[in-house]
Amino acid sequence: MSKTNSSEFIVIKAKEDGVSVIGLTRGTDTRFHHSEKLDKGEIMIAQFTEHTSAIKIRGKALVQSAHGEMDTE
Repeated sequence: MSKTNSSEFIVIKAKEDGVSVIGLTRGTDTRFHHSEKLDKGEIMIAQFTEHTSAIKIRGKALVQSAHGEMDTE
């Protein structure tokens, strides 16, 4: 994995209680490998790694990355 990909971070700020952040694995079978629940106002900083190829966010949150800022709906 290149150094650029492994150092990419995203910031997730919950806009309501119960926002789910789920890490998905790399490889031939995509699987859940980690999950967190955030309450309103909590912030989580996540990183893509050799194990994490995708992050799924469920609930209302503000997401910031090097590619921009977006709100979930």
